[in-house]
Amino acid sequence: MTLPLQGQAAVDQLLELLDLEQVDPATFRGESPQTGAQRVFGGQVAGQALVAAGRTVSPDRQVHSLHGYFVRAGDPSVPITFHVETIRDGRSFSVRRSTAKQHDKTIFFMSASFQTPEEGLDHHTPPPTGVPAPEDVPTMRDWVERYPERMGMFKSSPQAVDVRYLGVPGWVPPGDREVQPEQRVWMRINGKLPDDPLIHACALTYASDLSLLDAVLSTHGEVWGPGGVIGASLDHALWLHRPFRADEWFLYDSASPSASGARGLASGRMFTRDGRHIASAVQEGLLRRVGA
Repeated sequence: MTLPLQGQAAVDQLLELLDLEQVDPATFRGESPQTGAQRVFGGQVAGQALVAAGRTVSPDRQVHSLHGYFVRAGDPSVPITFHVETIRDGRSFSVRRSTAKQHDKTIFFMSASFQTPEEGLDHHTPPPTGVPAPEDVPTMRDWVERYPERMGMFKSSPQAVDVRYLGVPGWVPPGDREVQPEQRVWMRINGKLPDDPLIHACALTYASDLSLLDAVLSTHGEVWGPGGVIGASLDHALWLHRPFRADEWFLYDSASPSASGARGLASGRMFTRDGRHIASAVQEGLLRRVGA
């Protein structure tokens, strides 16, 4: 079986995508991997937008939240220009607005807030119990060997993120997925990242877009593609609660509180293996049924 770029080689390519070219103090340029995809992956442009914003902020301030809107599909064959607007630099917080453009049109924009570390109240809800370890969960390769007709999709992009579904992935054929009220996925960047907290935040932002909308489909036992649903991210929000490494396993525990009007809402919590709640995400997406 021919495998896509994976492991450290795929992670190094992801790091190259996040290493934006600086055009001037507020303008950056990024590329997309040439994989034959018809549009830029949303997690990529969000991660790059966060890199651009973070490079205009003092390194002693770390991102704690971001809110973005996907406005247009990105063209992978054209560089993306990111312009960062300084909204405010206060005593404890810095706020930035990062706008991604192609062909002189906005494809994505994000507001991000950065904070100087402080001590304060500390609590969080516990993680799910009875969850198998990532080593005991099927790998993506295991699933593809079960469904070899999906190999084309698997080979279409580098596998910089190790994704292990505790349930059934959303890309299986129609009828092969039962209704599940929640979706749980073990994830990690599949190689070593540098120690820079901004890089880990951007990598987590990238990964957070990989499976969140799938929680809407799992609520109905639906699948992606022919005979199921096609979709696109409309907006994305992420809150970073505690220090973490994106190249270590975290559990992405997701569910969908609502779907209507051809839109679905999903929320997810991310926990380290030792149960620390490191991040929360919310996303709404456009979801439309398609024929077989």
